Amino acid sequence: MNYWAILVAALLQYGLGALWYSPLLFGKQWMRLMKINPAERASKKKEAARGYALMLVTALVMSFVLARFVTGASTWIEGALTGLWVWLGFIATVTLGGFLWEGKPFSLYLLNAGYWLVTLLLTGSLLAAWK
Repeated sequence: MNYWAILVAALLQYGLGALWYSPLLFGKQWMRLMKINPAERASKKKEAARGYALMLVTALVMSFVLARFVTGASTWIEGALTGLWVWLGFIATVTLGGFLWEGKPFSLYLLNAGYWLVTLLLTGSLLAAWK
């Protein structure tokens, strides 16, 4: 396994998450759908720092595991397809429970699942192309 590719893939996921959930893309919509008050959120910087650190760790774990799945892929397209299947089988299905059982809006499901779809497509592509 290429540990540099895993590290870069994790940083890509981390950066994409920061952009996806920022006010530049979907951050305001996400906060509205989650019923989060931006003023309250800003006052919890210590919790946010811990969350960012843990998300980097989860990005490393996800990149490492996806690298195991992508070992048979020989092109970036095959890597993206692996990411798609992982998303469909493990992310899209499991996160649907938030909509079905927790009373969350379907648009929140689409926003979050969309993030993971893009993340896994890009991560799978990168890991397959950079062997």
